[in-house]
Amino acid sequence: MASPISREQPIHFIGIGGIGMSALALILSSRGYQVSGSEPRRSPSVDQLTERGVRVFSEQNATTIEQLIDRHSVSVQVVVSSAIPEHNPELVAARQHQLPVLHRSDVLAALIAEQPSIAVAGSHGKTTTSTAVTTLLAAAGDDPTAVIGGMVPCYGSNGHAGKGRLLVAEADESDGSLVKFKAEVAVITNLELDHTDHYADLNDLIATMQRFSQGCRQLLANHDDPVLRKHFDASAWWSVDHVEGVDYAAVPVVLDGDRTEAEFYENGSLIGRITVPMPGLHNLSNVTAALAACRMQGLPFASLQKGLSLLQAPGRRFDFRGTWKGRQIVDDYAHHPSEVLATLTMARLMVSSGRSPLPQPPKRLMVVFQPHRYSRTQEFLGAFAEALSHADCVALAPIYAAGEAPINGVNSHALAERLQRLIPDRLVLVAETMDHLTDLVQEHSQPDDLVLAMGAGDVNSLWSRLRSADASRPSPLAA
Repeated sequence: MASPISREQPIHFIGIGGIGMSALALILSSRGYQVSGSEPRRSPSVDQLTERGVRVFSEQNATTIEQLIDRHSVSVQVVVSSAIPEHNPELVAARQHQLPVLHRSDVLAALIAEQPSIAVAGSHGKTTTSTAVTTLLAAAGDDPTAVIGGMVPCYGSNGHAGKGRLLVAEADESDGSLVKFKAEVAVITNLELDHTDHYADLNDLIATMQRFSQGCRQLLANHDDPVLRKHFDASAWWSVDHVEGVDYAAVPVVLDGDRTEAEFYENGSLIGRITVPMPGLHNLSNVTAALAACRMQGLPFASLQKGLSLLQAPGRRFDFRGTWKGRQIVDDYAHHPSEVLATLTMARLMVSSGRSPLPQPPKRLMVVFQPHRYSRTQEFLGAFAEALSHADCVALAPIYAAGEAPINGVNSHALAERLQRLIPDRLVLVAETMDHLTDLVQEHSQPDDLVLAMGAGDVNSLWSRLRSADASRPSPLAA
């Protein structure tokens, strides 16, 4: 099948700063395509693109398309993601001029089709697992091409145009477009209902993921997930719970606040011991999937075993930002109840064990949570409260709408009321604005706290807000 992207035609990304869009733009630019984009917001991804010579327009309007048409003698290909609405002025102009418009998934599908690929899907752990696959391959000398939904520490980027045989892609299920991907190996970490703005129910999600897996040559799946066990026929299974009946297993021997040690099995036989420099059973499962995917591609276990020491969490996955007045500030992308619970369980292990990858083991856990989307908050209100109840103190930001209209009665106050019923003896705070949230953290956090900012919105600005608040406060010596 011919590729939908042409090297002879320039490619323009509307919203090039998006985590998936910027990775694709970076790879295409590195491979000699003429790439441009538009993005109103500055970010490290945008800076990286401009440093590589990609022209990024700071505004999204019809004149951008007009300029591109005037500059090039051939038709411009326009790439959009599901986040770009039909009324976007650049998209409207592109359609008026009958320019070819591609979805982000069409471009990624074309890259996946060009070389043997490992596509990582699932409700949780996609970014960590695909980052681990990429890191292990790079450490083994394969230099994979990578299209990841987060910053990969070993490359300092979410996109990398490698020279090796394999491509590693994070396959996002949020809009169902992953059914276009025809990978060598599909990896599914777990399945749980999310993105209720797109999926009617869990069965709808299962059907989409079945289509995705059936389009790939092999399926590697998590045997510890009951939905996958029931509804999928995998080529290979992995587990961190049992050895029997699976192709790959990592049985934990040491679960500590700064690492996990496990015995790694293949087809029931002990292969060797592994040390994962990231705590938490969920991280062990993600890394086991990565090891299994690499082994399915024939990489020697000894090379992979050595590469484990280089593993780091991707950007916004338990991302230590710095210390503020004795409080250690960590940013995390968790925005589904299961993700929140897994991250808090890991953080609680750091408090209880006195061991931590942070500069100092924390003594208390303060969670600063920003609910993401009204629909998700409404669907999982009780589950969010249950997950957040594992914190010593909770501060709630206003809901990050992500383009959704408000739903009557669905807000952070409703979540706080549900949470306070579960933990009446602990402090639950609700902020009306992000500035108010910063004030609450300043007032109610304590030295030796782990302040964990969680959510997929702009709660990751907490670290910079705390530092800015300090900088703007007049010096006591100034008079």
